Amino acid sequence: MTASQLDFRSDNVWGASPEILNALSQANDGSAAAYGGDDWTCRLERRLAEIFACDLSVFPVGTGSAANSLALSVIAPPWGVIYCHKQAHVQVDECGGPEFFTGGAKLLPLEGRRGKLDSEELERAIFGAGAVHHAQPAGLTVAQASECGRVYRPEELRVLSDVCKANKLTFHMDGARFANALVALDATPAETTWKAGIDLLSFGGTKNGCIAGEALVVFNPRLAETLAFRRKRAGQLFSKMRFFSAQLLAYLERNLWCSNARKANTAAAALAQGLVQKGARLAFPVEANEVFARLPPALAKELNERGFLFYDWPAAGPEGYRFVTSFQSDAAAIEAALGSC
Repeated sequence: MTASQLDFRSDNVWGASPEILNALSQANDGSAAAYGGDDWTCRLERRLAEIFACDLSVFPVGTGSAANSLALSVIAPPWGVIYCHKQAHVQVDECGGPEFFTGGAKLLPLEGRRGKLDSEELERAIFGAGAVHHAQPAGLTVAQASECGRVYRPEELRVLSDVCKANKLTFHMDGARFANALVALDATPAETTWKAGIDLLSFGGTKNGCIAGEALVVFNPRLAETLAFRRKRAGQLFSKMRFFSAQLLAYLERNLWCSNARKANTAAAALAQGLVQKGARLAFPVEANEVFARLPPALAKELNERGFLFYDWPAAGPEGYRFVTSFQSDAAAIEAALGSC
């Protein structure tokens, strides 16, 4: 196993699938209408409608941060509250983007249990509806897979959705690792989104084989009304949109997105098993392609010396670390590398 194959810092560190690169080369041939009027973007919306088995609107963008921030901008007014996990990407890693795009809405982080939000905690947190002195409950956002590598089962999402409906909250899903969650659940895209009460999804491809392939998939038509204008205002309406849509089309073609995710998940399971055999303790169950583990200092030192790359992760507890596998990780090679430690 080469040194680069021991890189578990993130699934962002790897390149693109050959199928994605080939699709970009093909999209480069000839001319096409600008600003999303091209055939690739039209076909992408039709393909996603088939995959999710419903009418929907699709807004390709360049980054997950843009997808999330734009999604939250249609969920909450400046005086609104959006509930999220305390480790949510929108809370920790967006550099204030959601607050900026919403014009000042509050993100209210919740503790979560074992890496996921639950309905009881959400219900307790909802406060101030109708009172002019308080920010108004507006939305809920969850990550699938979650910030701790957990996956929300459809029934768990439906329970959260029931709370949202009872309190007039809009329900957003950050799906940066949606494919990884989907193959872990062995469920359909519809069952894990709109059928479970999700109003809009940040559909991610960058972490799973695309170069810069993200899209807002909107199931609630009311929310799509202003997104075209918000996307343009945010600088995310690309003139050569075909290159973004072509990536996502290739990503969905012949089930590449799920195939890539399955490879990453399988590698994560092998990595977790090997680390446990070496004396590590898992901070959370490994359900997708992230491993959060507490390593004995000697083991952490040995892995570093052997070229393993991974991040310290205090949220995983004392001596906590995070490892992320990708579609280019090899489960057998990981087992061999750990076996030699």
